Amino acid sequence: MQPIIVSRRIPSYLVGLGILGFGVALVIAALVGVHLRSASASTPPILVKMVDMPATFQPAQLSIKVGDTVEWKNVGNSVHHASSDPSTAVNPSEASTPSGAKPFDSGFLQPGQSFTYTFTVPGTYKYICAPHETSGMLGEVVVK
Repeated sequence: MQPIIVSRRIPSYLVGLGILGFGVALVIAALVGVHLRSASASTPPILVKMVDMPATFQPAQLSIKVGDTVEWKNVGNSVHHASSDPSTAVNPSEASTPSGAKPFDSGFLQPGQSFTYTFTVPGTYKYICAPHETSGMLGEVVVK
């Protein structure tokens, strides 16, 4: 019986495939990195300040494009809220979303807190601040 000789040499075609696979992985990683950098370098949110005296959204009316993000920031000293859900409003006609869009709701924001929402459906969004709706704290976003 002859001894079995095991070669520790890797066939050259496997070495070539490994190098090719590593190169493809590097190219994919570079492309994903470029995509992630471009996404993080996208347009910053459009700021709407929530102020106390008088209780208002500043600006109260916006015109934006589909895909834009709005950030509501409570810059006051009292709790504020932004909601396009009619069920949160004293007067339901003061809050609405266009057909096919889901209402947004920030919940109650303490001073310094913020809420962001990206608009994906065109149309007019009317929203309220629940604690200050009767004081006239109303807003509107028109998405084109």
